Amino acid sequence: MYVTETKSKRGVRQYRCVLLRESYREGGRVKNRTIANLSHCKPEEIAAIRLGLEHKGDLGALGCLSDVEVAEGPSVGAVWTVYDLARRLGLEAALGGERAGRLAMWQVLARVLDQGSRLSAVRLARLHAACDVLGLEGGFDEDALYGNLHWLAEQQEAIERRLFRARRGQGATKLFFYDATSSYLEGTENALADWGYSRDKKKGKKQIVIGLLCDEAGEPVSVEVFRGNTQDVMTFGAQVRKVAERFGCRHVTFVGDRGMIKSAQIEDLSKAGFHYITALTKPQIEVLLRKGVLQMELFDETVCEVQSDGIRYVLRRNAQRAEDLAATRHDKRQTVERVVEKKNTYLAEHKRARVAVAVREVRAKIAALKITAWLEVEAEDRQVRLRVDEQALAAEAHLDGCYVVKTSLPAAVASTQTVHDRYKDLAEVERLFRTCKTTHLEVRPVYVRTEASTRGHVLVVMLAYLIVRALRRAWAALDVTVEEGLAQLTTLCTQALTLPGKKGRAHKIPRPRDLSEKLLRAAGVRLPQALPNRYAPVVTRRTLPERRTKP
Repeated sequence: MYVTETKSKRGVRQYRCVLLRESYREGGRVKNRTIANLSHCKPEEIAAIRLGLEHKGDLGALGCLSDVEVAEGPSVGAVWTVYDLARRLGLEAALGGERAGRLAMWQVLARVLDQGSRLSAVRLARLHAACDVLGLEGGFDEDALYGNLHWLAEQQEAIERRLFRARRGQGATKLFFYDATSSYLEGTENALADWGYSRDKKKGKKQIVIGLLCDEAGEPVSVEVFRGNTQDVMTFGAQVRKVAERFGCRHVTFVGDRGMIKSAQIEDLSKAGFHYITALTKPQIEVLLRKGVLQMELFDETVCEVQSDGIRYVLRRNAQRAEDLAATRHDKRQTVERVVEKKNTYLAEHKRARVAVAVREVRAKIAALKITAWLEVEAEDRQVRLRVDEQALAAEAHLDGCYVVKTSLPAAVASTQTVHDRYKDLAEVERLFRTCKTTHLEVRPVYVRTEASTRGHVLVVMLAYLIVRALRRAWAALDVTVEEGLAQLTTLCTQALTLPGKKGRAHKIPRPRDLSEKLLRAAGVRLPQALPNRYAPVVTRRTLPERRTKP
């Protein structure tokens, strides 16, 4: 890499062209290409770049020069890696190159680097070379990021449509996975907060409901936030309209869990000309067994299919799952037996203790373990005993490991095994929810209150997951988690070169260490040799002591 300078004269005017160029070899021939046009840079900035390139192989020698000051610059390794992946995934094009789009891009990158509020994202931008990498002029504060969440909510439809078409093409996707989850809130002032069925088992907490739509590769294509009291099935119709109208897809198959696609949802899909793949509940399987549509002999390790009234039923029995369920029931029974043993010991040692109290407590334990259908407690001669209803236990266990997948897809379109495998792929959406709720990315805590901010916040998390998913795949062979890899790359900082008495500063990127080099290579990321200095003021309106509890 080198700097070239040419001068030309047209009439009475003189022109000066300064270019940052690079030599490379292609097909045995040496060629040159332009990296950047430096014509508008200040002379001292160009001089600093020349000096940095001249001593790029020995920065120690550069530090020995009496007229050059070498200082530690901002971290660049992690933010450049995440930005480069986001650009290749199409996020930059989907968000746009205007200031609002660049601010949104930083919110996505900050979510990948470190989960927190808009205030923490501002502080993170002061640690990482955010403005230099993203080309943000003028800087920003937390108020700008909160306002940007409203912009994201307003532009969400357009952003998702651009991202979908860039990755999948116009209506190219034929298969969609959809599922919904809830996320509890710490506060009560969120506009979408309400009481509902909590999958997080958090009593006394309001929540929001989040619906996620993924393509056949498990990549999220759209996310939507609903009020906390919205039932899962009530969120499904909006997804059907979204696929048909926003993404322009035809001949689509929706894959949803057994509690998601019911008769009303099947009717919506039929009106749109779509198909479905879902599973039956245990009571539905028992109804089909009583009617003779299905037979227990058909449940085996090998996938089997039965057709009835234009509907295909794909049957299978998972032996490992059956063993796990049997072992779970056995463990629960042993747990109750230990409780009974303690109660009998107590009753024997305390003559005035009431047997009815012991029975009530054992019965409460059985109810908590949800095994009242086949296990009962009774008392005799101040002794508590358990009674197992063998017939009820057999009825409970006869469908262990058995499941039925139901679909309207014609056999000519999808084979029996294909239908089965596509339903099993729904686990990828569940994995995404776990990632976004309990691991590297977290929707919680939700530091926003308005509806628009909440929708913008959840969209940021979805876009960040695209990057996390790509990093997980890229670093899988290195046996490094996404958190560990980003922590390693965060240590890669620029070196700021400054000439005394000059305002110009060049941000030189040193050669990465071995592990950082492996991470960059695995992710297909190539670092630039230098970064421009934007001098963008990134400030916070609230100082840290204000957030701390004073003694």
